[in-house]
Amino acid sequence: MRLSHVAAAMLAASLLAAPAHAEPTIADGWTLEALTGPSPFHGIHGLTVTPEGRLLAGSVVGATLYEIDRETGAVTVAEAAPDGMADDVEQGPDGTIAWTAFLQGKVFARTPAGDLLTLAEGLPGTNSIAWTDDGRLFMTQVFAGDALWELDPTGKDAPRLIMKDMGGLNGFDFGPDGHLYGPIWFKSQIARVNVDAGTLEVIADGFQTPAAVNFNSKNELYAVDTQAGEVIRVDVASGAKTIVAQVKPAIDNLAFAPDDTLYISNMADNAIIEVDVETGASTALVSGPLAVAADIAMGPDGKTLYVADVFAIRSIDTQTGDVTEIARVFAQEMDYPTSMAVAHNKFAVAGLTAGAVQLFDGPTGKSIDLMHGFTTPTEALPLEDGGILVTEYARGAIVRVNPDNHEDRITLADKLDGPAMMQQGPDSAIYFSETKGGRISRLTDSGGVETVIDDLANPEGFTFLANGGMAIVEAAKQQITMVTPEGDRVTVASGLPFGVIPEEGPEVFMPTGVAEDGEGNLYFSSEVLAQVFRLNRAE
Repeated sequence: MRLSHVAAAMLAASLLAAPAHAEPTIADGWTLEALTGPSPFHGIHGLTVTPEGRLLAGSVVGATLYEIDRETGAVTVAEAAPDGMADDVEQGPDGTIAWTAFLQGKVFARTPAGDLLTLAEGLPGTNSIAWTDDGRLFMTQVFAGDALWELDPTGKDAPRLIMKDMGGLNGFDFGPDGHLYGPIWFKSQIARVNVDAGTLEVIADGFQTPAAVNFNSKNELYAVDTQAGEVIRVDVASGAKTIVAQVKPAIDNLAFAPDDTLYISNMADNAIIEVDVETGASTALVSGPLAVAADIAMGPDGKTLYVADVFAIRSIDTQTGDVTEIARVFAQEMDYPTSMAVAHNKFAVAGLTAGAVQLFDGPTGKSIDLMHGFTTPTEALPLEDGGILVTEYARGAIVRVNPDNHEDRITLADKLDGPAMMQQGPDSAIYFSETKGGRISRLTDSGGVETVIDDLANPEGFTFLANGGMAIVEAAKQQITMVTPEGDRVTVASGLPFGVIPEEGPEVFMPTGVAEDGEGNLYFSSEVLAQVFRLNRAE
């Protein structure tokens, strides 16, 4: 992860708040089916292979530590949410497994006896972790901090600060000389650190965005470049670099098994990939069609569904279920997208806590503009004149972006109660959900705000229907409610697998979207299962 992309980690709060899901209840005249296949993770980050051959991998947004069968790719939970949140993980020489809970600012450890220890807390951005052969443990803060610490593996003594302001010392490993080697994220370098002297020297540079390094059993140093999508062998003495494999961007970490099989993680593909460093061949051990599945919107053809997939932007052919990638983080300049709006031959996404809004050309999928400086933008809606409307959730405001100067922004409404998703209605008025306020509201011609539908349970996504009604996601009730043109309310489905807004903690959430196709079927996203589902309307 990187600083402008802390949004993805912050959204873990909504997944942790999601209640357990029973079998959905579907109204008469409707059937439920999965449009996309399941995904094993919610973005995947740090990984390690223990001396016994256990492949462990961590998810921040999913707040879970997983174990993956290296033969079959089967995924099981090693440490459940919330304590399983892991940006990096490694096993010590005595069998203790330690991992960094990035969002919580903590470091946890599970001893061979089964005890769960808290080794550090109150350190925002706990990121990378590594043991020495004699059982010392080291951790860095990155993105929400910039420091290297030594931790007491028993959790009794407070962390010891070694150095700070290094430039983002990310996924690191100890070398045969006893020094720590790792990438300096913001300086595109790889450095060697003497943890006892507190000194750092650069041994290689010229990377795009180096994310992690690891030594194999031959004491050869390998690195992954997340932006370039490269696996690179680095000569420690000379700094010379040799590209040994090329995959898609968004690699986050790497780990060697005892037999020197190399595994890398790719957060955009929800994938753990096996790499042959001799031939460059790469094979996905496990992957998923979607990474998280946040907000969705139907395209103008009534059959192409667009998905803000947090680590990528994707489209789904609703007739075949085929998923097509439009853009992904690190391959393009893009912040983690959590919302999706399609209008006037354009589509726009927002990166909620990154404060980012990005506009794309609909026919080509090419980025038109990437804007920053918004306060928790929950939705960005393209307008016919080229302007953009943005809901700012925490500020309780709707902002209009000038079509001729995107730095020129005017607040149209404020003092709103959690403004979230937006739609332009059949009457051309702008409608929006106030999630905390429990209502759908509308901007009036006079510049005011009026309530259209109230007494809703955390409304998130909504859409206007061809019959003149409206479908609304009520997140707190885990249901989709249809409001008829006459104003009657009908529960289409309940007990659905999407989350709720946390009552405490940061004011962020993973929006659930709803959309209608040309045949009157409804679609909704599930951030809990990282899937998109269809509610088929009976003929």
